[in-house]
Amino acid sequence: MSAGPPAEPDPARENPLAMVRTRGYLFILLLAALLGVPISAVAFGFLALVHELQELVYHDLPKGLGFEETPDWWAVPLLSVSGVLVALTIRYLPGGGGHKPAEGLKASGGASVSAVPGVTLAAIASLSLGVVLGPEAPLIAIGGGLAVGLIKLLKKDAPASAGDLLGAAGSFAAISALFGSPLLGAFLLMEATGLGGAMLGVVLVPGLLAAGVGSLMFTGLGSWTGLGTFSMSLQHVPQADRPTVAAFGWALLVGVVAAFLGEGIRRASLRLQGVVERRRLILTTLAGALIGVCALVFAAATDKPISDVLYSGESTVGPLLAEHASYSVGVLVLLVVCKSLAYCLSLSAFRGGPVFPAVFIGGAGGIALAHLPGVDTTTGFAMGVGALSVAMLRLPMTCVLLATLLLGSEGITVTPLVIPAVVVAYVVTLWLAPRKEQGSPRLQPAAA
Repeated sequence: MSAGPPAEPDPARENPLAMVRTRGYLFILLLAALLGVPISAVAFGFLALVHELQELVYHDLPKGLGFEETPDWWAVPLLSVSGVLVALTIRYLPGGGGHKPAEGLKASGGASVSAVPGVTLAAIASLSLGVVLGPEAPLIAIGGGLAVGLIKLLKKDAPASAGDLLGAAGSFAAISALFGSPLLGAFLLMEATGLGGAMLGVVLVPGLLAAGVGSLMFTGLGSWTGLGTFSMSLQHVPQADRPTVAAFGWALLVGVVAAFLGEGIRRASLRLQGVVERRRLILTTLAGALIGVCALVFAAATDKPISDVLYSGESTVGPLLAEHASYSVGVLVLLVVCKSLAYCLSLSAFRGGPVFPAVFIGGAGGIALAHLPGVDTTTGFAMGVGALSVAMLRLPMTCVLLATLLLGSEGITVTPLVIPAVVVAYVVTLWLAPRKEQGSPRLQPAAA
């Protein structure tokens, strides 16, 4: 049986810089800018829908049923329903609901328009009902899938390299404003995809163009609708002290502790993932109920709301820092424990992104550290955010930027302490990784 004629080689894949010197690349840049408009509008609509559903099920519905305040047990049945919906989506729709968050943030290749419905439904069922995961991974998949679908509609015989470029640009546009800056989203995708060498500039230019257009769209739609931009931002940042030797010592300790905590969450979630996949419907439902129990335990033991434990944390990390004085050390430690358990369960069974819960947990732990002498609140917060983020994501450049750019002008002051915390957490995480993973390119220091 004949295998057919061999596929024609794609010159752009063999020599990426050759693409830049062609008229086709200029056409790709134009398409990237144009694609940034509809894809960012879809991303904005997705985030707005998730936000409105959260308000509906956790605030409006309890009041409609006669409750003056949302009961602490309210999350348990809702997250059980979430488990049923996500399990059915994973089982019956193409794409398995998107990538498995316990395996890290995956942003390279595989953009498929056929997977977009399943990714969207699984993410909405997870995020809107309180699962402790973020929207970044679903948005990356949705943006990339829509871009690939649109390019196929416009030009069915487009080379694979053009589809790769525009798929990446679609992902850039989808998360352009999510982190408060299109540049931070660009660094995240750059490190997560492992781009390097000549291909880095080829992909990064249309991606940045699409991200810039997308960021403008987010700003315009947020102003026009009055809903805001749904980006993570900190409005009230306490003043940070200048770095000291004592604070440097704390940075090293934060890096070590964050590495052990992050690796513990990751290994436990991977182990649970294997168990959940054997009986998807029942165990995903049970995982949802247990996430609700974590929120119930925290709310019952403190005077804080269940929303501190639920959700990914991008909308609550700002108030946590602004109102840090109202959180005692005991409450913060319990918050870290409950949120970490809920995060682990969410990673193992649901669909979403791993970034924002790590930011929240690390920030809460850093604020707790600031009750000890030698470190102020903002510095402790920043070190915790950077260290736990890199322990979970293993993207050191992105995590340094994430921990510092969030703080505005105070980020410049804390950068000398965030860097050692991130470096120590990253190196210790590599040491803690199982031997079978240490040969993976994703875990090699040179790749970062």
